[in-house]
Amino acid sequence: MDDRLAGYAFLLEKLKISGMPNWHTSFVLSSGTHRSQVQEGLIEEVYPATYWPGDKVGDHLEFALKYDGVNLSLLKQIFEASPQVEITNYIKSKPTGKYARRVWFYYEFIMETQLPIENITQGNYVEALDPKHYYTMKTGKKSKRHRIVDNLLGDKKFCPIVRKTEPLQMMESVNLRKKCESLVASYPAELLHRALTYLYKKETKSSFEIEHVKPNASRVERFISLLELAEKEDFCRKDLLIDIQNRIVDLRFMDSDYRMNQNYVGQIVSYQNEVIHFICPKPEDLLDLMEGIIKTHKRMKEGGVGPVIHAAVIAYGFVFMHPFEDGNGRIHRFLIHNILSTQGLVPPGLMFPVSATMLKNPLDYDASLEAFSKPLLQLVEYRLDETGEMTVENDTACWYQYIDMTAQAEALYGFVSKTIEEELVEELNFLANYDKTKKEIQDIIDMPDRLIDLFIQFCLQNNGKLSDRKKSSHFEFLTDEELSTLEQAVQNGYNRKD
Repeated sequence: MDDRLAGYAFLLEKLKISGMPNWHTSFVLSSGTHRSQVQEGLIEEVYPATYWPGDKVGDHLEFALKYDGVNLSLLKQIFEASPQVEITNYIKSKPTGKYARRVWFYYEFIMETQLPIENITQGNYVEALDPKHYYTMKTGKKSKRHRIVDNLLGDKKFCPIVRKTEPLQMMESVNLRKKCESLVASYPAELLHRALTYLYKKETKSSFEIEHVKPNASRVERFISLLELAEKEDFCRKDLLIDIQNRIVDLRFMDSDYRMNQNYVGQIVSYQNEVIHFICPKPEDLLDLMEGIIKTHKRMKEGGVGPVIHAAVIAYGFVFMHPFEDGNGRIHRFLIHNILSTQGLVPPGLMFPVSATMLKNPLDYDASLEAFSKPLLQLVEYRLDETGEMTVENDTACWYQYIDMTAQAEALYGFVSKTIEEELVEELNFLANYDKTKKEIQDIIDMPDRLIDLFIQFCLQNNGKLSDRKKSSHFEFLTDEELSTLEQAVQNGYNRKD
């Protein structure tokens, strides 16, 4: 026997189909020992000859579920390209086998058609996803026909997969809510109340800046007012998503429904030369996909899925669907706040400026988006006309419908952790330092609050010193001795060692 692909890779080659790369690729060698290697985040694993499952579709479907994991988009393509009788015969050959029952359940779940197989009437129930390896619903719905517990995160229209990787399990072992509560306990309540205003402004500015948008004052205020509502109301509903879009975009680009055209994210590099970064779902697929996201959101709320996993699935799922002409990125980041707050991760009266962390870590943020967009781009067949209008020519729905969102969950955990440890601490410390500095300045000279704010701001912009120009324009009334003492107060307040 020659060295061969196995599992999903074997089936893709055998059936001559293309799909999103799976995180795990299997080979079975004619000789040699078990080994694996990681290349660009993907695992290639080599098994000895005794692992060869056989040559039939069912053999490799079982091998794939055992060793390559659950990949619903690949399963859909494999099911569509395989004779139904082959799938049926494989399941009937192992009527009580857990992998055969999973294949059966996934076939009928994905294809929305029943195979000519009688219901199972005995045997233990098996979970569709093993909770040791995947994030799942805590209490799934039993499918009596297959004796399978449906603990999938989503429904047929949108069903993401999130694997319990080592990085995610390590991050999940930290109680972020408790960590945040311990952090803020060291600051007075009045300071925390003031900090919230600054955090809303910081988050708003950062979310717009990520997209290189300079909003006017009214758009800033509208976004801040949304953030203030994030902990009070669940916004993951079609009418409310449209309302959010209307509030945060230029009035000329308000939508009354999901988009009806094919959109994409691209960059002009020269005359009539555009680099395409991301292609959005076809408009005819969008309604089902968005309905699926909203149902999945409700399902995860009821199923006890953790706030960060929940937020990653819904917020990234939303931005990958790109349902509006404008504002998708800002709504995506707003949904992160909304879900983290309503699902209890953020203590009341506080918010996490996650966008500020994303803005400071653009390569990590881009990587979280490109983990899906880059491989997708290789699969979408499209054409652009001379006006830049795009037409997608192949069926692409399943790649948006069944996304492995492990990379996005890992990224969001990282952003939230950094936000608590860095952005939140930075903002609270800044205000605490300001209070200390302001009191010290007031003890030196009784200036109006407006001038104290201005003095501190000017000094911080110039390494703790007031420039001659700023002194002559705003603080000519200060003596040299007063100026020196005030500058020292600012330096003491902001350059001290904690």
